[in-house]
Amino acid sequence: MEGVVGWRCGGGGGRCLRLGPRPGRAADDPLFFANTLSFKAWTTTLILVFALYQLYSALRMWGKVSFPREMPSWFGDAHRLSGTLAFALSLPVAFHCLWALGFEPDFSELRRFAHSSLGCLFYGAFAAKVTLVRSKDAPSWALPVVGGVIFTTLVAIWLTSSLWFFTTVAFPGL
Repeated sequence: MEGVVGWRCGGGGGRCLRLGPRPGRAADDPLFFANTLSFKAWTTTLILVFALYQLYSALRMWGKVSFPREMPSWFGDAHRLSGTLAFALSLPVAFHCLWALGFEPDFSELRRFAHSSLGCLFYGAFAAKVTLVRSKDAPSWALPVVGGVIFTTLVAIWLTSSLWFFTTVAFPGL
């Protein structure tokens, strides 16, 4: 069931959604950034920082790392909060991607095609993870595997967007 939910959520977003009228026609209110792409690059970098904390805190909660020696009572709450913040921050970035750019179906534009596909995989895997967290019948290996897919996907999204922007277009881009 979790796989079906993830597949439908991820695949439907990439194949069906193109919210904006044409590429490059998004609202240009990038807060205090120089432009919308700078906003997206820095927000995605912040999301990656939250994802790194997610990885560390999950490893600590599963007993794979031993620092801190005694786990504070708030550690699980901090893990959930960092995941919630990462997801919430991803929404305006994804909305702009869909609104202004749409899904890149052309394989000859490899970076954009990979980035579009990874975005779909991320939201599909996230939907599967939310379903798994609530499931009592899921195998014990499923949650760490899906969490690993989410983390790996976020790193790949950052590489195909923020790192590309910082090294090709503008750094710091503020």
